[in-house]
Amino acid sequence: MVTGLFAALTLALVAATLLPLSRSGAWWIRIFDFPRLQLLLLSAGVLLAQCFLHPMHDVTDVSVISANAACMLYQAWWILPYTRLHPTEVAASAHADAPRLRIMAVNVLMTNRDAQPLLDLVRRIRPDVLIAVETDAWWEARLDTLGDLFPHALRQPLDNLYGMHLYARTPLHDAEVKHLVEDDIPSMHVRLRLDGAHDVALHCLHPRPPSPTESDGSHERDAELVVVGRAAAASRLPTIVAGDLNDVAWSRTTRLFRKISGLLDPRIGRGMYNTFHAKWPGLRWPLDHLFHSRHFTLVAVKRLPDIGSDHFPILVELALEPGENDAEAGLDADPDDRADARRAAGAAPDAAVHDIRRH
Repeated sequence: MVTGLFAALTLALVAATLLPLSRSGAWWIRIFDFPRLQLLLLSAGVLLAQCFLHPMHDVTDVSVISANAACMLYQAWWILPYTRLHPTEVAASAHADAPRLRIMAVNVLMTNRDAQPLLDLVRRIRPDVLIAVETDAWWEARLDTLGDLFPHALRQPLDNLYGMHLYARTPLHDAEVKHLVEDDIPSMHVRLRLDGAHDVALHCLHPRPPSPTESDGSHERDAELVVVGRAAAASRLPTIVAGDLNDVAWSRTTRLFRKISGLLDPRIGRGMYNTFHAKWPGLRWPLDHLFHSRHFTLVAVKRLPDIGSDHFPILVELALEPGENDAEAGLDADPDDRADARRAAGAAPDAAVHDIRRH
């Protein structure tokens, strides 16, 4: 009976480990991209329990332990880059006089009707740019009280959980709200000017996730990431992509986005910075992201305190220091990746080919 119990648990872990290898976009498959840390810890717990409570007696026990160990190591491989055991991908800022940009991103949780914790936090942090998603008209009225900090704004209030607001200290040039893949899912694309001299392209995203309550599959989310990734790769400007991507940093989709875009992840070698779920400590993963071109180095990245949402806000401070990052940093796309990108972009309508390359 004990052997059967450990075998059943291991079989479940093997299934959870192998399912994400599928190219299917079905939500019940893509959902296993998310809890890799939790699956690693569960696998380690089962492995230890079996070794101590039911040591190896026959080939079945050896097979079960080996399968469990393989699952644990495979999950560890995916999340290792987001630990301090891995080399950093983005160099630390080396010049105090380099132009800097502090970006705060937050999913406010539209149904949260207590804005004061967020407003107080923003006034204390005083970022250069605030990106807020899940914002409706109620949230717009509260965020607009920050006008003394942010004289420039781009607003798209919606009551469908996909509203978006962008506030900035500096003017927003070529500011546009686009619907790249789905008519009710906006994204924002602007050009900022640092220190009055350096143009930076900023793309703010919040695609729909694969889930039983949102979308049957990940096709639309994946298409939006590929469209923006291609624009980032083609841009001649220093580029930043930020927002709640409804995907984890280590998933096949996000890795494909990084390969296509050429953007770097400042968390690699520094930590996961899990932003969701703020209320469930045992079930957290990084959903809120900021990726940037190799023009930038990192001053600081920080997960901020709970503001009453199901997401923690995140703050990233970058320095514009071209040439400071390793020329080999980032992920390279091979022919298979480019083929995957073409398939993913196929879920986007022709209208998704909006000209966002000028940002």
